[in-house]
Amino acid sequence: MNTSNAETLIGLVEQYSPSGQERPAVDWLVARMASLGFTKSFRDEAGNAVGVMGDGPQQVILLGHIDTVPGEVPVRTDGNVFYGRGSVDAKGPLACFTDAVAALGPVAGWQFVVVGAVEEERDSEGAQFVAKDYQPQFAIIGEPNRWDRVSLGYKGSAWLDVRVRRALAHTAGRQESACEAAVAVWQAMQNWAGTFNTGRERAFEQLMLTLRGMESGGDGFEEWARLRIGARLPVDLPPDAWYARADELALEHLGAKVERLGFALPAFQCEKNTALVRAFLSGIRAAGGTPSFVYKTGTADLNIVAPAWKCPCLVYGPGDSALDHTPDEHISLEEYDKAVGTLTAALKALVASTTSS
Repeated sequence: MNTSNAETLIGLVEQYSPSGQERPAVDWLVARMASLGFTKSFRDEAGNAVGVMGDGPQQVILLGHIDTVPGEVPVRTDGNVFYGRGSVDAKGPLACFTDAVAALGPVAGWQFVVVGAVEEERDSEGAQFVAKDYQPQFAIIGEPNRWDRVSLGYKGSAWLDVRVRRALAHTAGRQESACEAAVAVWQAMQNWAGTFNTGRERAFEQLMLTLRGMESGGDGFEEWARLRIGARLPVDLPPDAWYARADELALEHLGAKVERLGFALPAFQCEKNTALVRAFLSGIRAAGGTPSFVYKTGTADLNIVAPAWKCPCLVYGPGDSALDHTPDEHISLEEYDKAVGTLTAALKALVASTTSS
C-alpha cells in the first residue's frame, strides 16, 4: 500500500496525545476532516473532535477515541508496517472511520458523525458527553479487532481496595495480622470467583480478578494493609452486585472493609441479528474476508454509550489488540486499507438495506 493512502492515520498518530493532552491531535483531526469534505467539523464542549457528513434524519455515530496511554513510540514506516503510539489503540480505528466516511461522502437522508473522544483511557469523559448529546439510529465504536472481525461485547470493570486496620499484636501471638487478613480476603474472593465461574467456558462469561497492588505498615500501636483489586465482570454480574459480594467476603475478617474506586462499568453485549451487523458481514465478504465475531475481556466506550442510546451497535477497527499499550505498537497498512474499504462498503450496505425496508 502506498503510504499516501494512509495520510489520516499517519498524521493523527504523529500527534502524540496521551489522556489529558489531546488538544493538538483534536485540532489536527478537525482540520483533516474539513479538508476531506466533511459537512462540518469542530471541537465540542468536552474537547472531542467531531466531523459530520450530511444532514439527514437517519444518524450513524462512529465513535473512536483520540487519546492514548502514555509512552511515545517512534513514528516510522517499515515497508508495509506503520509504528507509533495509538496506531492500534485506537487512532487506527478512528482514522479508518474518518477515511471511510470521507470516501462515502454525503448520502441523502443520512448523517454520519465521526467522534474522536477524549479521556477513554481514564474515565471516558468524552464518551459520557456524547452519550447525553446524541440519540443515533446506529452506532459503531472504534477499537482494534482486525479488519475481518466484528466485536459484539465487552466485559464490565470495577476496582476496589481491601483495607484492614487492627491493633498491633506480638508476632509470637496467634492473632491474625492485618496482612494475613487482607490476603485471606483476596483468597476468599478468588474462591468465590472460582465457584461463580463453574460451567462458564467462555472468558466473556467469567468473573476475572487481578491483584494490582499491595501495601502495609504500622505506627507501633496499629497495623494496616491494603490490596488493590480489579474485576472484569460478565453481563450477568453488574458492578453493584460484585461490590455487595466483596463487602460480605471482607466482613468475615475483623477490621477488613472494601472501598470502591473510580468509575465502574457494567458489561455490554450487542444484539447480533441487526441491519448493522448484516451490513458489516456483507462488507467483509465484499473485501474477500470471512467474517467472524469476537467478545472481548476488556472494556470500551461501548459500555457507556450503548446502554444510553439503545440502538443497534457493534465494535469495529483494524489492528491487533495484543499490541495495545505495548512499546512495539504497530499496524499493517494493507490491513488498514482493507478496513477502510470494508467500512465504506458496510455503510453503503446499511443505507441500502434500511432504505429498501
